[in-house]
Amino acid sequence: MFPVKPLKPTFKSYLPPLQTEVKKSPQPTVRKLEAKLLPGEIVVNEVNFVRKCIATDTSKQDLWGKLVCTNFKISFITDDAVPLLKFQYRNKFLGEHDIPLTCIEQVVTVNDAKRKQKVLGSNQKLKFNPTELIIYCKDFRIVRFRFDEAGPESAKKVCLAIAHYSQPADPQLLFGFEYVGKRYYNPAGDKVNGVDPGGGGDGGGGVEGVQTPLFDRSSDWDREIKRTGGSEWRVCSINESYVISLSLPEYCVVPVSLADQDLKQFSIFFTGQRIPLWCWNHPNGSALVRMSTIKDMVQQRKLDQRICNAITRSHPQRSDVYKSDLDKSLPTIQDVQAAFVRLKHICVIDPFEESDEKWLSSMESTHWLEYVRSFLKHSAELVYMLDGKHVSVILQEEEDRDLNCVISSLVQVMLDPHFRSIAGFQSLVQKEWVMAGYRFLDRCNHLKKSDKVESPLFLLFLDCVWQLLDQYPAAFEFTETYLTVLSDSLWIPVFSTFLFNCPQQRAEHSREFARSKNIHLGDEKVLQFPSVWDWSQQFTAKDQALFNNPLYVGKSATCVQNGAVKTFKRTKKNYSSTLRGMPSLRNGLLSEQELIPRRNSLVLRLKPEFSLLKEPQESPSDQYIREWFSKPADLQGLILPQLLSSHIKLWKLCFLRWIPEAQINNGGYITAFHKVSVLADEIEMLQNRLRQYKGTPSTPGGSPETERCKMYFRASNLSDTPPTPEYLTSSFPFSPVGNLCRRSILGTPLSKFLSGAKIWISTETLANETL
Repeated sequence: MFPVKPLKPTFKSYLPPLQTEVKKSPQPTVRKLEAKLLPGEIVVNEVNFVRKCIATDTSKQDLWGKLVCTNFKISFITDDAVPLLKFQYRNKFLGEHDIPLTCIEQVVTVNDAKRKQKVLGSNQKLKFNPTELIIYCKDFRIVRFRFDEAGPESAKKVCLAIAHYSQPADPQLLFGFEYVGKRYYNPAGDKVNGVDPGGGGDGGGGVEGVQTPLFDRSSDWDREIKRTGGSEWRVCSINESYVISLSLPEYCVVPVSLADQDLKQFSIFFTGQRIPLWCWNHPNGSALVRMSTIKDMVQQRKLDQRICNAITRSHPQRSDVYKSDLDKSLPTIQDVQAAFVRLKHICVIDPFEESDEKWLSSMESTHWLEYVRSFLKHSAELVYMLDGKHVSVILQEEEDRDLNCVISSLVQVMLDPHFRSIAGFQSLVQKEWVMAGYRFLDRCNHLKKSDKVESPLFLLFLDCVWQLLDQYPAAFEFTETYLTVLSDSLWIPVFSTFLFNCPQQRAEHSREFARSKNIHLGDEKVLQFPSVWDWSQQFTAKDQALFNNPLYVGKSATCVQNGAVKTFKRTKKNYSSTLRGMPSLRNGLLSEQELIPRRNSLVLRLKPEFSLLKEPQESPSDQYIREWFSKPADLQGLILPQLLSSHIKLWKLCFLRWIPEAQINNGGYITAFHKVSVLADEIEMLQNRLRQYKGTPSTPGGSPETERCKMYFRASNLSDTPPTPEYLTSSFPFSPVGNLCRRSILGTPLSKFLSGAKIWISTETLANETL
């Protein structure tokens, strides 16, 4: 065959030829979602395509991302912005969606299709693939995650990992040990949170560099004795290396008249070998002492007499000693725990009722506020003994490690204005709780071994302090934000402050951990854990300014008068309700006399047979309290709590901050705090200008700009008043968005489950059901 000749193309194009090199538009870079890890922190398990629930009635605002479990926290990582979130208070240790493992109270997994749910424990098996994970937190948060698009096996593994690592079997498995081992004993010298670890840990640095004594050395106790004028008391070192008592500090304060040899002989008769400990000295010479009970009934009377005689000799007037048995006077730690569980159920689990009256009656039935009042009332009665009768007081509790911590601290807060400053309050917690052997490990239930030993006594103490702060806002240097953040720090397992039952336990586990990790401690006896009082580890200087109370009446302030800088003591006269014609206070109750109409009253007088009845005689402590309330309060002196039912309130910022229904936009205490802060900043600006005009030096303790930085809210200038920020709410600086995800109607599966219902449906399933 002949080859076919190819035809010539006849089509002619009049368009320009296409370019061979086409510029490709750059592809958007996809950021890999990775958790930010601290030294010693490792990723245990993770799952992608997880949805974090923001609202309970819709899924439109939910966030998509990765759920990661580490040996420190649960971390949800997302590129999505949180809807409706206008402000976020950041902690350097935690991300926006992070939950420390020690903050987890319960892990609940749900399968919608099989209509099953299970509360996961450590080393348990899960027979179904979870479609939902609900985390109940100890700080009253409820966080929900959905696994609709995630791999079922990956979702199951991450749920089991969270349940396992949130319930460590040994204190050395708490993250603080790995963190300290890597941060302070890492030869690489890596930085964490922008801080060079070479500075060492366990320092007592506080807000704005104020040092907090840790009372782990005799010099701290010596300074406290001199500060209070306890000349008849001395520092005792018989418990060095914890040879006498495992729960006492190595150094404590005892009467001068008691020799070390006598104390060693006495110690065997006290519960836990806890000899009597000095807490504080009144200017009149009275002392506050705490001790455990005497086990040997034969020796009890003899030892009591010997201890009381020594305390009496330490008093300049040789006054008597009053003993208060707290086990008989106050609710037990089990009662406090039961009240706290009921309080959490009312505030978080159960939604608000339509009737406020029913909700308030439910709140009353928890007995939490009743117990707060009991502790305040008993502390006020002991204040009368120390200040009014000039006698020394012994606080006695069986083990001297629970109720004594609360009462001794409250009495000192009421009597000593030093403990109402930030540095003083921190030293008080360190002295009366940490070094005195309060069982933070057990009472906070960090290991989740037994609910029977758990009890929120430290939170109860903070609540009592908040009641005093609410009644006398100008008497405290710190704010309720400071108290709330301090309570949250309980659940960050990094600080030695809240990690152990006593100093000896910390030393023992430190040595064992150092030996297992080949860490050379050198001259140090223990691992140098960071102290919670160094707030720069958690917050920026700007955020720490929220701790400063603009209303605080301090020891002295500066003013300019006739061109010279002078100091003066600021005072604020607070008049009690009795001066305004209100009923008088008698043990927090209205007296019967107040119920009888006064002369010239329009109300008819009672019948003679009732009016002739004898009125109960007023006790000396009641008379002391009534007379104190009849005078203006000295905010730099003694303060006493008002104990009527209307005076004891629910601490809303701590207990209701995550509840959207309880949040008030542009309302609450923070709005007044904003106005006062701006006003205080304007006053400081004027004083600085006057100093510059007169050529006088700035205030001692820093530059004028440093003084102004104490206020979180600041004035831009003196001519314009800044408007109230839109992000201020009654929950400020916290936000309930995404932190409390539960339905807001009655009959939710959450409440049914906690009430013992056998069949449990997830909130996601119930929300999508058509009625």
